[in-house]
Amino acid sequence: MYLPDPEPLLAAVAGLLKPGGLLSLLVRNGDALALRPGFKGEWAEAARAFDPAGSGYRNRLGVDARADRREELTAALARHGLTVRRWFGVRVLTDALPDDAPVPEEPAELALLLECEERAGRTDPYRAVAALTHLVAEQSICRS
Repeated sequence: MYLPDPEPLLAAVAGLLKPGGLLSLLVRNGDALALRPGFKGEWAEAARAFDPAGSGYRNRLGVDARADRREELTAALARHGLTVRRWFGVRVLTDALPDDAPVPEEPAELALLLECEERAGRTDPYRAVAALTHLVAEQSICRS
């Protein structure tokens, strides 16, 4: 479901957290929306992804979905008393693989894939261009 305005949801979630409570939030990375269509040669879609006002896109399933830019989401969280403490990229190296790409069957190869993804997800500049952004935010407002 496409969520045009995340503010009510963020307010509701923030209201559930006590000071020091943590929110783990995984979103489509709006800062990297042009990568997948660009890698596939879909230039019109890649060009639309650069529009800073746009937060919507059509996902691989053909469903309209939302993407968020990290800086804007960090500011939105701050408006609700949440401070981003850490952030990571998710699906940095594997997002461009075809949908039917085989998963490594050899345990050592799968472990290496996961190690590379984990390392890229916490390392600049790779994490900034990941398909997904994972933010960990802490509530600082005491609500009664």
